[in-house]
Amino acid sequence: MARVQVSEAEKVYILHGIRDDLRVDGRGCEDYRHMEIETDVVSNTDGSAKVTLGHTAVLVGVKAEIGKPRPTVPTEGYLEFFVDCSANATPEFEGRGGEELGTELSNTLYKVFNNKRSIDLKSLCICAGEHCWVLYVDVLLLQCDGNLYDAISVAIKAALFNTKIPKVHISSDDEGGKEIELSDDPYDCMRLNVENIPCIVTLCKVGHRHVVDATLQEKACSVASLIISVTHKGTITCMRKVGGGSLDPESIFEMTEAGKRVGKALHAPLMKLLEQEESLGKKRQKVGFLG
Repeated sequence: MARVQVSEAEKVYILHGIRDDLRVDGRGCEDYRHMEIETDVVSNTDGSAKVTLGHTAVLVGVKAEIGKPRPTVPTEGYLEFFVDCSANATPEFEGRGGEELGTELSNTLYKVFNNKRSIDLKSLCICAGEHCWVLYVDVLLLQCDGNLYDAISVAIKAALFNTKIPKVHISSDDEGGKEIELSDDPYDCMRLNVENIPCIVTLCKVGHRHVVDATLQEKACSVASLIISVTHKGTITCMRKVGGGSLDPESIFEMTEAGKRVGKALHAPLMKLLEQEESLGKKRQKVGFLG
């Protein structure tokens, strides 16, 4: 994870501000930085999204390919995650510096998203035990300024909302085998129901309080963090503690309640924004370096 050096005087300034619910950039303890979301940004994918959260930028592409179902769940498709930590994001990722973080992020994303509570995996099944859709979700970190998990989860939800999977027609050949035909009509496609896909909320314990969407400077003052994935109903689907410090039961309870509150409030405006952008079609304005 990218880190910054913070002096003792800066730490005291940040701690005192958070204690009074006033952070360095003027936000309250449960406020996010300005977020920009753009979908359908990569042409050779089935779905894509770019999310900018403060100075953290993430690009996600989803590619749907036909594969074989796993033996334990023959009637379901599945998702595969790969996270690439670009050396442009921070000098610490040069060479193989970002491999460990990429693996850690991939494993967490797999636990959060690749389950039937988050997405209807049965809808990805083409022919039970033989063929299914496999969604390869590739995440590229373009800039790193803290709070990667939250930015990535929003980008994944937006990319899956944007994903268009071709309709499949199965026919039998002369020998009794099955032939799979994919529709070449771009409008004859299947869309995923992303309503139950959770968003990740990261809460950092700083002093005696906790903050949402911590910057790198605030992260340097934090002893431990709690990563919580929350659905649109406020249900927690996954929780993980990171960092070398400890959290007492009272802090965990307070952070969990705050995570549920913040996560639930995040879904409605996100879905409204995605549906609004979808309705604009080709009229929507391209922003950022992809415009």
